[in-house]
Amino acid sequence: MTTVTDVNTRRTAVALRNLYVVRFGFALIWAVLLFLAGPSGPVSVALLVIYPLFDVAAAIVDLRSSATARPTAALYVNLALSLLTAIGLAVAATSGVPSMLRVWGAWAITAGIVQLIVAVSRRGLGGQWAMILSGAISTIAGTAFILQAGTPAASLTSLAGYATAGGVFFLISALRLNGTAKST
Repeated sequence: MTTVTDVNTRRTAVALRNLYVVRFGFALIWAVLLFLAGPSGPVSVALLVIYPLFDVAAAIVDLRSSATARPTAALYVNLALSLLTAIGLAVAATSGVPSMLRVWGAWAITAGIVQLIVAVSRRGLGGQWAMILSGAISTIAGTAFILQAGTPAASLTSLAGYATAGGVFFLISALRLNGTAKST
């Protein structure tokens, strides 16, 4: 006999799995496009603004679809941080690559902390260890981006690796959530 909790857990696992697969695909495509666009320019700037806007959309989907595992406050914080980051990146683009790296780095740190909070609260769903690890790595990477901004080697293309790694963590979590979806 299936309980309401099992049905809600399954629905949440399926919704998050699907969202995480989309996030994986987006991150890979975005990383390739950023790498191909080169170190800076209007296409790179547009891609950098699009990434946090996609994160806003993903947070909205997450809020609407994950009925039993939604740490609502943290998801709203993530939504606001990502929206502010998109605006900040558009403004920072007028000052150059170092400014954009600083904004991106601050976002990576704060979004990583929020991701840790969300993933820890969802650990009962399964598949969240990858999100916990991703959140921790994001905070470290954000610090590295801020430090890189002060060097002559400051480049936006380093963000392609960051997005790729994040996408892989989403894929791992999606695969683990698939097991939760099938077992409940």
